[in-house]
Amino acid sequence: MQAIWLNNYPPGVPKTLDLDPAETLLDVFESSVTAWSDHPAFHNLGHSLTYAEIDQLSQQFAAYLQDDLGLDRGDRVAIMLPNLLQYPVALFGCLRAGMVVVNVNPLYTARELEHQLKDSGAKALVVYAGSAHVFAEIKHATDIEHVLVTEPGDLLPTMKRLLVNFVVRYIRKIIPAYSISSAVPFRAVLNSTISAYRRPEKLSGNDLAILQYTGGTTGLAKGAMLSHSNLLANVAQVNAWFGGKDIPGKEIIITALPLYHVYALTVNCLAYFEKGALNILITDPRDTTGFIKEMSRWPFTVLTGVNTLFQSMVRHPDFASLDFSALKVVAAGGMALQQATAREWVDITGIQITEGYGLSETSPVVSSNPLDMTEFNGSIGLPFPETDVSIRDEAGVEVALGEAGELCVRGPQVMLGYWNKPEATAKAMTADGFFKTGDLATIDDKGYLRLVGRKKDMIIVGGFKVYPDEVENVVTEHPDVLEAACIGVPDDDGDDDEVVKLFVIMREGAAVTAEQLRAWCKENMTAYKVPRLVEFRTELPKSNIGKVLRRELRDEHACG
Repeated sequence: MQAIWLNNYPPGVPKTLDLDPAETLLDVFESSVTAWSDHPAFHNLGHSLTYAEIDQLSQQFAAYLQDDLGLDRGDRVAIMLPNLLQYPVALFGCLRAGMVVVNVNPLYTARELEHQLKDSGAKALVVYAGSAHVFAEIKHATDIEHVLVTEPGDLLPTMKRLLVNFVVRYIRKIIPAYSISSAVPFRAVLNSTISAYRRPEKLSGNDLAILQYTGGTTGLAKGAMLSHSNLLANVAQVNAWFGGKDIPGKEIIITALPLYHVYALTVNCLAYFEKGALNILITDPRDTTGFIKEMSRWPFTVLTGVNTLFQSMVRHPDFASLDFSALKVVAAGGMALQQATAREWVDITGIQITEGYGLSETSPVVSSNPLDMTEFNGSIGLPFPETDVSIRDEAGVEVALGEAGELCVRGPQVMLGYWNKPEATAKAMTADGFFKTGDLATIDDKGYLRLVGRKKDMIIVGGFKVYPDEVENVVTEHPDVLEAACIGVPDDDGDDDEVVKLFVIMREGAAVTAEQLRAWCKENMTAYKVPRLVEFRTELPKSNIGKVLRRELRDEHACG
């Protein structure tokens, strides 16, 4: 496909990038901690760590892995932490030791955790104390040799550390009991000396840096192998796209998305670390009141999020009282941004949400809208510099402009492959080197991409294709609807056809009937797209970043 998007790049965004295949994340890290030594790097629970302190602590962590634990370059180290100061210390420590980070969701069930630890072959685990009981259930089934357990306040000043850890354990009682005989307190790392650290020799951009497991919403999660070059390419792409708005050493970015998720990992942690920014780590963004209170303390300039996070914020009574005068960039990804959310956001803040698109397999960002967009356009923007896209049909043939097909991506940010799964890797790639995303999209004559849904979520009604994203977007435009999701379910007529089933969460105090919602849909969509079945709910099943899990809804319907 002709790269028509290049002619529509915003002013100042380069069409090509000078990427050094020999450069590693260690090189960028060392440059950043030198350049921004006395600047605050991460803040959490009332305390900040400077770039110099991150430098020292990560060296101690690396030395601990190398000397105390005897781990070697290339060994996998699992990090199972929420957004705490310990996360960047462990992340950069592992990378500085030449080891591979395995990001793990601390909300995983025992089954999910067992699969990921066994699949990755991780030898060490850094785990939040509140999740340690889950690991204790399945420790015997893994290859984990070393366990470091950390409590929330472990990197805070002494008195605050003791207070925070006491409150969490004995007042709030959110640390379940666990028994791991070999566990070592995280603070043992602080006894390591920097002089014991050995920088890995001949580390290259092609070396594996991160095993980023896919969401597992369609089965067992697969480990996307992200190299140093993959991640640095995406950092360069992000900074080229958003760089015109940034002032190095002056940015304050709100990090509410979990750093173990690839979106926040690359954009918030890596890209803004290179710029000398301060990351405000939000440990529990589901506590919207506490989240907004923390935001009120900072003249924040950048915010990343997903649709459900933005929804929870704009619908909270305290949100409108925040000072948005310093805010320059608000970026959305991870799931489709709904028009109703985008409109409510700009009404309160005066700032447009810039929507982009990415996946674990692409490090993650593939495309983004320009920062100077003046209104919501429903697209996921233009492909990033050095990124090729192709929209293809089931036979792998490129479709015409405006037609829907599978979005395929080629670029330096595309993963090395799936960990220990050569067949899955081969299946995911085309003969000419494109990664098949599984997302259905269109591209217009200016190069703007629009998602229409996942291939596996597409609904066939009377031979016509119905894309859930479109139906959900129309339904959430109804003034009484808070959230919506839809799936295809078998038609009772007994043939192979499907009907659209809608799940709805209403706003507080609203009283709308299924027929009224169907009437709303009839006014805004073709008849075959209108949901035949409507189910009212108080909540929807979601992933760790708030993406609605349609597969679970289908499973519930099949069992119900």
